[in-house]
Amino acid sequence: MIGDKVNLFYYLWRCFNIKQELPINEQIRLKEIQVIDEQGQKLGIIDTNKAIEIAYEKNLDLVLVAPNGNPPVCKIMNYGKYKFEQSKKEKEAKKKQKTFELKELRITPNTEEHDFNFKLKNAKKFLEDGCKVKITVRFRGRELNYIKQGETILNKFIQELEEIATPEKKPLLEGKNMFIILAKKAEK
Repeated sequence: MIGDKVNLFYYLWRCFNIKQELPINEQIRLKEIQVIDEQGQKLGIIDTNKAIEIAYEKNLDLVLVAPNGNPPVCKIMNYGKYKFEQSKKEKEAKKKQKTFELKELRITPNTEEHDFNFKLKNAKKFLEDGCKVKITVRFRGRELNYIKQGETILNKFIQELEEIATPEKKPLLEGKNMFIILAKKAEK
């Protein structure tokens, strides 16, 4: 009697502490299912209630892994351990993902040579660090009459940085700003 209460408590604890994505145990509302045991061997087509009993005897869960199969396929496994391993794999995949930081450099259409070289040096440094660089030409007031001059400066940036970077788009005017985004060239 006490053993049944412990098993019931254990079952309830596992059901409420595991974030579920796959139907397990009593959530499976099918009559007959193909069952695979914890070693990966097929047990054949079994009544769902009988399969749940087999899983409980082994202190494991019956998990519906292929609901669209004919008949649907369930596997006997430790669902908590399975979810833990899945979360570890997701974290590992996130670590291997590359993230790009976008650095912005602002200039005006009448930027002098020294200032241009200083911004160019910063852009090279950012690109070598693996960041993308957004170069923005800001037009203030009557400077909107000199859009060609702003485009010339952006094209000069593209020419100076063509060895290490490629532009993602041509110079684009949005409101009072014209910009380009440069990304580091892929290494071969």
